[in-house]
Amino acid sequence: MSDAKLYLKSYLPDTDTHHHSFHQLVLPVAGSLSLEIGHRSGEVNAQQAAVICANQNHAFEGLGENQFIVANIPVSLAPAFAELPAFIQLDDNLKRYLSFLQGQLTPNSSAKHSLLERQMILLLVQLLDDSHSAKPQYDKRIETARAYLEKYFFHRQALREAANHAGISMRHLRALFSKYYSLAPSQYLIELRMQAAWQLLQHSSLSVQLVAERCGYSSMSAFSDRFHRHFAQSASQVRRLSK
Repeated sequence: MSDAKLYLKSYLPDTDTHHHSFHQLVLPVAGSLSLEIGHRSGEVNAQQAAVICANQNHAFEGLGENQFIVANIPVSLAPAFAELPAFIQLDDNLKRYLSFLQGQLTPNSSAKHSLLERQMILLLVQLLDDSHSAKPQYDKRIETARAYLEKYFFHRQALREAANHAGISMRHLRALFSKYYSLAPSQYLIELRMQAAWQLLQHSSLSVQLVAERCGYSSMSAFSDRFHRHFAQSASQVRRLSK
């Protein structure tokens, strides 16, 4: 299994034991899941998620009505995954991101687009690393550039500004992103902008034009095209569904 995969799943009350060649995250939506991961026992619930490393034996048992976000993660996408604890407490940043992910998924199906799915999982892994890794895993310059993009993604020249802020060239920025995150900085920027656009469309009364501008797009047509390709829905459809 080499592809990243993100989907919603419910578990039956019977116990199953297995392992797989990829990492896996089990994140709460509703209900609880009892798990044994190696020699650790615990639950996935509203406050806690489970981290299952590749080739690690684990057993699970659904408790009542339940639903979870499950992320299958190729080992290459999460080099620091083994340093995470088997059960992790969810902070506010993770909870907000899980709420966003839930809106992109339907029961027993994965995200609509493989690149989008990969980007979502990369951001999820980064949030976990930021909160729970035992030590920094990344070049400080790429951390500086990433933090700048997350704060100023709406700037027209956000990528060049991020490179300048980190004291590196655009070419070096692309190389570092490819090395540590397995994607281009432009893809990361698009994901940040699209997430922000989705949230504004669902939770604000701003016009679609203003949403586009708030997310760094001077061209309405460019924003509309990107949004539709990213989510397989138009911005106006998302706005209508939010009402």
